[in-house]
Amino acid sequence: MSDRTFAFATLALHAGHIPDSDTLSRSVALHRTSSYVFKSAEHAANLFALKETGFIYTRLGNPTQEVLERRMAALENGAAALAFASGTSAIHNTVINLCAAGDEIVAGYNLYGGTYTMFDGVLPQFGIQTRFVDPANPHNFEKAITEKTRLLFVETIGNPALAVTDLEAVATVAQKHHLPLVVDSTFTTPYLLRPLDYGADIVCHSLTKWLGGHGTAIGGIVVDGGKFDWTDPKFKLFNEPDPGYHGLRYAHDLGEMNQLAFIMRLRLVPLRNLGACLSPDNAWLFLQGIETLPLRMERHCANAQAVAEFLHKHPQVQWVRYPGLPSDPTHPVAKKYLSKGYGAMVVFGIQGG
Repeated sequence: MSDRTFAFATLALHAGHIPDSDTLSRSVALHRTSSYVFKSAEHAANLFALKETGFIYTRLGNPTQEVLERRMAALENGAAALAFASGTSAIHNTVINLCAAGDEIVAGYNLYGGTYTMFDGVLPQFGIQTRFVDPANPHNFEKAITEKTRLLFVETIGNPALAVTDLEAVATVAQKHHLPLVVDSTFTTPYLLRPLDYGADIVCHSLTKWLGGHGTAIGGIVVDGGKFDWTDPKFKLFNEPDPGYHGLRYAHDLGEMNQLAFIMRLRLVPLRNLGACLSPDNAWLFLQGIETLPLRMERHCANAQAVAEFLHKHPQVQWVRYPGLPSDPTHPVAKKYLSKGYGAMVVFGIQGG
């Protein structure tokens, strides 16, 4: 199907899948295989040399996983996607695909605890530092940028405080300094918000949460907008020859796929060599969940709004955070981006602690 000509609900059901010519199966097949047969020695050589596309080993890619990646790219209005074993591995591999020792990140401080610890405690062990800022004021990002900065990082809705980020404002700062804006959109999913439409360059998700929807699998995914210019010399990982891949310069030597330099390197370097691959079974389970994503997100948001309004009026509740409440500090920003609903999470505090 042509992924760009259908409504979101149709894309959630069918994007990225072409029934195979042998069986004409309507559903996506689950390919439980570690490896693949080569048609000839020349075919194998062409695959390894990137002269042809195809499957080599399931750590690098799998037919079931490929449908998931294509579907998520279509839902996000992106150019390509790559799945991982978890949302945390998706973020970690994204960072090390952009940063080397001595490089820096500028990130909102209202991040999921695991991501915050990764940025604050783990990445510094490898020479990558993070400058945390209050994302409520986008100018804070600009003030923290140095010549060592290689990316800006935010969450659409902060976990767990639920502050909504003004993506367009942060993207303006990123573009001014020619830096990629990486957005964790787990709490919104592409049904509520497509960060690439507001200036983001790369989107990360934990597939485990609302995209999967049933608590049956763990996974993550990265979507590349395919529009960032990686030929800027400050992105050395994309401009200097890679000795592990025939001296390839990812921003220059991919021909028609140069626009996919980020996602290609993500697959060929961090995923291939560190191995945080998604299992075919989990890819299949996530595809089942995504089929009902629009229906579930509508109900999630309706339920969360009702719960937040109830708690807001309850005498034993001291405070409530939910972007859909007019009293919420980031409600004006939420109204700008979240026309289909304000998310599924509500946080509150009880009187007396």
